Amino acid sequence: MIILRILTEYRAAIASGLLVTLEMCLFVWVIGIVAGVILGVVAASYKKEAGGPLRAISFLLGAVPVLVLLFWLHYPLQELLHVVINPFYTAVFALTIINTFGVMDIVRNALADFPKQYVLAARVCGLSARDTVREIQLPIISRQILPSVLTLQVNMLQLTLFASLISVEEIFRVAQRINSFVYRPVEVYSTLAIFFILICLPLNMLASHLKKKYTRDYSES
Repeated sequence: MIILRILTEYRAAIASGLLVTLEMCLFVWVIGIVAGVILGVVAASYKKEAGGPLRAISFLLGAVPVLVLLFWLHYPLQELLHVVINPFYTAVFALTIINTFGVMDIVRNALADFPKQYVLAARVCGLSARDTVREIQLPIISRQILPSVLTLQVNMLQLTLFASLISVEEIFRVAQRINSFVYRPVEVYSTLAIFFILICLPLNMLASHLKKKYTRDYSES
């Protein structure tokens, strides 16, 4: 079978490209989620001081295509600063920024929509502010945002394909290189599609399951 022959013959290159993709995702996921949660809490807690500017940056990023941002960081910005940065780090930085503000919006909206009566009920029951956050707000909000955050991380994985356009040797660029040798686009890109299906489909199904199980409309409260 042609696909198996390609996988066997180019297994080292495929493994190397896959490793680069997963390494890129690790940076983007971990940094983006941690920074996004922090900024989301800050934006919700300090609406006038920080919420406005952070939302403005988020809207601005939402208006700029990922590919344009990636190329701007890789070519014009580095030319202006007279520096040369490894394209891997440029791609990680661009995707991390997008992921950070995406997570921030999710967290900020969840905090803004959190029913105040839950907090008032906790105070009536004698819970301290710290206990209220730990025992009530954190568990509810975590379950509320988890499906959306998980879906966003799947999107981040798919966006790593754009890194190939600035010469990052990730899985898509490796697939292009292999296809230039064997010229079997159907088999090569079908294999790549199967790879993403095997990773993204279970994560999307998990996000859908969690959304049905844990997410609720606060307006019903």
